[in-house]
Amino acid sequence: MAAAAENPFRVSAFMHGLAKLLFRLTGWKIEGSAPTPPRCVIIAAPHTSNWDAFVLVTAAYIFRVKLSWFVKDAAFVFPLGPIVRYFGGVPIDRSARRNMVQQAVDQFAARENFLLAVPPEGTRKHSTHWKTGFYHIARGAGVPIVLGYVDYKRKVAGLGPQFIPTGDIDADFKVFAEFYAHVTPKHPADKGIVSPRPPE
Repeated sequence: MAAAAENPFRVSAFMHGLAKLLFRLTGWKIEGSAPTPPRCVIIAAPHTSNWDAFVLVTAAYIFRVKLSWFVKDAAFVFPLGPIVRYFGGVPIDRSARRNMVQQAVDQFAARENFLLAVPPEGTRKHSTHWKTGFYHIARGAGVPIVLGYVDYKRKVAGLGPQFIPTGDIDADFKVFAEFYAHVTPKHPADKGIVSPRPPE
């Protein structure tokens, strides 16, 4: 039986208000709505700048949800550890025999509430394909994928539609590619190609 965990829909009024103020001062807006399921994988894309995570996390606070992110377990040492954990960091052991996908699936099995954000490009530089870990995590955990995005051209951060992976990864990635084709990153030249493998 899954153990009770922190409810991602419980965001303090202070953090919610601060996030709204930051967006108002910088001219950013949000689109979409908080994910209905209390457990899902959220795509964090495009990813070409260190600002991407800040903008998406700020938007999440406006949605009154708290995202979780995988961070190397070495980061969870005092005094940085409590800060990383407060802002949604979840330790992951990259040296463990279990691969990262299985560790993520295990996290979902142990939690009633878990909104896991994953940047599939895996780098801020141009990539020839997306890493597919987020997809296999969602499949293994039996949870939907939410299409999260940060669009610098329109200054909009959003949580888009939910998507249930079908198992046909090539067909599903065509859906992702169509959606993110209209999203402009901070550095357009570094935007990764939305493909599960390098295009031929």
